[in-house]
Amino acid sequence: MNGLDMGRFGRVAVLMGGTSSEREVSLDSGRNVLEALRAEGVDAIAVDGIPALLALLAERAIDRVFNVLHGSRGGGEDGVVQGLLTAYQVPFTGSDVLGSALSMDKIRSKQVWQALGLPTPEFRRIGADDDIAAAIAAIGYPAIVKPACEGSSVGVARVLGPADLAAALALAERYRAQGDLLVERLIEGGEYTVAILGRQALPSIRIVPAGEYYDYHAKYVADDTRYLCPGLDDPAAETAIGDLSRRAFEALGCSGWGRVDLMRDRAGNAWLLEVNTAPGMTSHSLVPKAAAAVAIDFRQLCLRILADTMSEDGR
Repeated sequence: MNGLDMGRFGRVAVLMGGTSSEREVSLDSGRNVLEALRAEGVDAIAVDGIPALLALLAERAIDRVFNVLHGSRGGGEDGVVQGLLTAYQVPFTGSDVLGSALSMDKIRSKQVWQALGLPTPEFRRIGADDDIAAAIAAIGYPAIVKPACEGSSVGVARVLGPADLAAALALAERYRAQGDLLVERLIEGGEYTVAILGRQALPSIRIVPAGEYYDYHAKYVADDTRYLCPGLDDPAAETAIGDLSRRAFEALGCSGWGRVDLMRDRAGNAWLLEVNTAPGMTSHSLVPKAAAAVAIDFRQLCLRILADTMSEDGR
C-alpha cells in the first residue's frame, strides 16, 4: 500500500485477549498485528478486552480499532464489541453487528444458508432440555457434537459410532449451560478454508493434519500440519469453492475480511461449516497463508484490513 499516509489512521487500538475460551490465541494474534502495524508506522496500541476498550472510548483516546478479539462471551466476534464501537462512532475492522452475531451462531448461520439453498451438513439444534443421543440417532453416524457459539475447535466431539457416544455426551454437558449445542452430520473428506479479503476470495487452503483431525492442537501447536494452497488442482473447482465461500460470507451480512470453513466430500461436493469474522493472525493461522499465496505479506495484509475502516472521504 505504497503512498498511504499512516497518520490518517490516527491512534489504532489492536483489540485482543479478552475473557473468551480463545484468549491465548487472541493474544498471540494481537501481538503479531500490533508489531506489523507499528513496523509500518501506524500509531497502534494494545488493548486487552472489552472493559479496557470501553475506558479508552469514554476518554475518546482512540480513532479506530483493529479487532482480533476472538470468540464470544468476552470475545469480539458475537456483535457486542461491534455494537459498542458503532454507538461510539469509532470505525473497526471486520463485520458489523449483524454479520458478527449471525456468524458466531453456527445454527443460525446454517439456517440462513439453508434458506438460500447453499450446501451445509444436516444438523439438529440441542437446547437445554433436548436429548443429545436422540439427535445423534436422527442424524446417524458419523456425527459431530459442538457448542453453537464457540470457535477454535473448542468443545468439539466426533461420534463415529456407539462407542464414542458416552465421551461426546460428557463433553457436551460441559458446554450445555453456555447455550445451544449443535449435532451435525460429519462430512468425510478433505477440510478446506477460504479467506475473504474485501469482496475477493483468496486461494483455498486444504488442511492436512498429521493426526486424524484438525483439532485445537493441530491448529495452534503442532508443526506437522500441512497446508496446501491453492487447495484444489482443478481451476474450475478452485473458482467454484471460492465463489461459494464468498456467497456464504455475504449471505450472513459479513464484510471486510474473514474466513469460511468447509468440507469437501469424496464425491467433490463442498459443504459449508462456519464463518469466522475475526480469524487468527498467528504463525499457524490460515488467512496470512492464503494472502501470501497471492503475494500479500503479513504487514500488507494488516494494512489492507485496517484501510477498509477508512470512509470514502478518508476518515
